[in-house]
Amino acid sequence: MDETYIKVKGEWVYLYRAVDKFGDTVDFMLSEKCDEAAATLFFKQAINNNGFPKKVFMDKSGANFVGLENINFLLMLAGIISFVEILQIKYLNNIVEQDHRFIKKITNPMMGFKAFYSAKATIAGIETAHIIRKGQLSDENIPAYKQFMVLAG
Repeated sequence: MDETYIKVKGEWVYLYRAVDKFGDTVDFMLSEKCDEAAATLFFKQAINNNGFPKKVFMDKSGANFVGLENINFLLMLAGIISFVEILQIKYLNNIVEQDHRFIKKITNPMMGFKAFYSAKATIAGIETAHIIRKGQLSDENIPAYKQFMVLAG
């Protein structure tokens, strides 16, 4: 799990991203702030969409650590004994750091976005295309354009 920066209306906003150990995208979220509340919201969203992870690797970000601690606290209140193990090891986070390059390669030439909602929609499209290109949506060997046609309906 890691966050990167995207420019919206001349201000930096935060793109939270999580990938698994195989490099597959788990979840992403664009947030105006990089604080405890945003990190907790991202972890809730990722867990609701993908289930509980056993371990989460992240950098030394204090907000992300506290956000995951909040999730562990909520699990304890719900009576769930299994907790998410938090590992703050800089070099084990390289998979997600390398995956940021794809987003930056597309968004940097745009020189930022004019509105937050348009940035959110555009990044969702970019991430979806990246997920399709990585072959995450199908177990079979279906070409990316056919997967996109199925999604587009």
